[in-house]
This record gives sequence, C-alpha cells and structure tokens, in this order.
Amino acid sequence: VQLQASGGGLVQAGGSLRLSCAASGRTFSMYTLGWFRQAPGDEREFVAAITGRGDRTTYADYVKGRFSISRDNAGNMGYLQMNTPKPEDTAVYYCAAVFAAAVLTSNPLAFKYWGQGTEVTVSS
Repeated sequence: VQLQASGGGLVQAGGSLRLSCAASGRTFSMYTLGWFRQAPGDEREFVAAITGRGDRTTYADYVKGRFSISRDNAGNMGYLQMNTPKPEDTAVYYCAAVFAAAVLTSNPLAFKYWGQGTEVTVSS
C-alpha cells in the first residue's frame, strides 16, 4: 500500500484541523492505520491508530480527548481530526499502515508502510 498524507498547515491554538491519508490499493481494510508525529529535534512518537474495520482505536495520552482517528475504507482514506490543538502539537505528521487488520499497536516499528509527512504548526 502507498500512503499520502495531506491537510497540514498553520492553525491557531484552540482551533481545529483535519489531516487526511490517501491510500492506494484495493485491500485498505486489511491494514491497521496509524498516525505518528515528529517535532524538530525529537523522536517520532505515536499519536493514534485504528484497526482495519475501524472498530477499535487507541490514542496517546497527550492527544486523548482532543484528536480523533477515523477511516473510510470505501474511499481508501484515513483521517486525523485535531481539535483544540496546542503549540506542543506542532510537528510533522505521518500516516502509516501495517498489514494486520485486527492488530492495534502504537509501536512505530510494527508499521511497514509510511506516507510522506504533512507539517502542522500550532500558533499560540
């Protein structure tokens, strides 16, 4: 599967932004989808993940209650809705996929397929 993230940009703290991840192929529902981020000078960190059918999700504590991950398998799309972002959410965001529809993991090493990043800047 090939992934392409988009939707990044400049957003004010307390606003909202939706990131999109377009996937190629006809078996998108067989992949668990994840979002990760990397700020300058920091390691890549987990944000959220959703199973292939979209029936289970998991979030990092620092985004729980503010961000929401979802997917549209018919359209081969994944999304990350960022509500009330904070300046510390500023980073390059990546979508990633692992060929294991029922596995819910936050380990970046488990994700084999990665899209290019989309940059998000949250202003205070």
